[in-house]
Amino acid sequence: MYAIVRCGGRQEKVTVDDVLTVDKLAGEAGSTVTFPALLVVDGDNVVSAPAELAKYVITAEIIGGVKGPKINIMHYRNKTGYKRRMGHRQQHTQVKVTEIKAGK
Repeated sequence: MYAIVRCGGRQEKVTVDDVLTVDKLAGEAGSTVTFPALLVVDGDNVVSAPAELAKYVITAEIIGGVKGPKINIMHYRNKTGYKRRMGHRQQHTQVKVTEIKAGK
């Protein structure tokens, strides 16, 4: 069984025990979060109707925070001696999918 979930403006294909890296989420390590399902596939049964998907709950446990890759930024203006070098590392959260469950 797998599901397509929306998290951080992206869509991810998840199964139970998958570890995802998503945009930074509020919460401590060990707390749980839920994601909305966009599509659920259970064997030959594919659920894509919004009314049916509202019944499904995908829960995940927050493992901790990580940083993304370093991005180097260089500002330069010709003939003025202006140079500025900056860097950026995006904050991410790792989550482990614990359950894909159909509710009531």
